[in-house]
Amino acid sequence: MKTARNLLVLTVVGATLVAFRGVPLRAEDKDEIKLTDEEQKILDLTNKERAAHDLPPLKLNTTLIKVARAHSANMAKQGKMEHELDGKKPSERVLDAGYDYETMAENIAAGEDWPTRDVMEGWMKSDKHRANILDKDVDEIGIGIATDSKGKKFYTQEFGKEFKK
Repeated sequence: MKTARNLLVLTVVGATLVAFRGVPLRAEDKDEIKLTDEEQKILDLTNKERAAHDLPPLKLNTTLIKVARAHSANMAKQGKMEHELDGKKPSERVLDAGYDYETMAENIAAGEDWPTRDVMEGWMKSDKHRANILDKDVDEIGIGIATDSKGKKFYTQEFGKEFKK
């Protein structure tokens, strides 16, 4: 059970997440960020899974996108698929970026030559990753994908719900 500032972190190799195209960034997000085609596919597949379970689509959040992209880039740079890098846990990275969360979770994956759909299928076959994707207590998402010098891709999904101010 997640409560304020609790973190559920999950890891799987060979999975990715996607949802519906055209999901706008929140009005509060002033710095518009354009998703890559592959990030958009993950968003589309994610929201498709949520819709199949009668859950609302996740909205893109600029801060969560920046955190997800930075973590994927850091994993690619270090050649490690881990939630904690440089002594920082996902919850610390999100808070440091200015996202004051009520609930948050992270999915990561890494692999070579995976179609995006396969990454998502891998996450959906994992109970804990699936729970993050289908969590009714989150309403926002950030997605980041980075590729290392050998062509290995690193995927990060940040899920959250901000405290209402």
